Amino acid sequence: MAMLLSTVLVSAACATQPATPTDPERDPWEGLNRNVYSFNMVVDKAVLKPVASGYAKIMPDAPQRGVRNFFRNLAWPVDFVNLILQGRFKHSATQTGRFLFNSTIGLLGFFDVATREGIPNYNEDFGQTLAVWGWKDSRYLVLPIIGPHTVRDTLGRSMFGYLHPVNWYAREENNYWPVAIDFITLRAELLPLQQDIDAAQDPYALVRDVYLQRREFDIYNGNPPPPDYDTLLDDAE
Repeated sequence: MAMLLSTVLVSAACATQPATPTDPERDPWEGLNRNVYSFNMVVDKAVLKPVASGYAKIMPDAPQRGVRNFFRNLAWPVDFVNLILQGRFKHSATQTGRFLFNSTIGLLGFFDVATREGIPNYNEDFGQTLAVWGWKDSRYLVLPIIGPHTVRDTLGRSMFGYLHPVNWYAREENNYWPVAIDFITLRAELLPLQQDIDAAQDPYALVRDVYLQRREFDIYNGNPPPPDYDTLLDDAE
């Protein structure tokens, strides 16, 4: 679900087209990406945000958290397989225990009792796995509706679609209501971020930089390498 989080960010505010690229190394397709960003913004303002706002108004906070917990808990197959592919067998066992704990004591995951008991959570996807296998750097790419990605992470979504139970149910049963509910509840959860993005001088650049920084944080499991200050100083000269 970590990739759907970016949909909210990419569609939250107006894009401004700079005279020169703002990050030609990581975002060489910036012109195209900004156009897709603008399209996503229109869709969000016309459909996604109003629906999410209505949901947030009629649904109390506690049930909202429960629904989000339920959908997060369902991501276990994606996490488990990618942990195995990364060779993190101990973490895959921990993630399985977390899933079973929340699915039983937590009533199908509506209550995140595993976190309360101190059981760590390992959110993994195939984009992260490809990075672990060596594909560290990848060009930034904004997808219609889905939002911020990289080329690597776009390829990585294929495994997410096949392994996640919500996506599997939609594909096999031709029923997309669970996908829609998942998306709406996520958009509602992230409504408080709207103000910060609207206040940014360049919302597109903010969204891109936050996404890429977050992906680096995820790939290195919360311990990314320090910046290469020598290179930064050379570039500044």
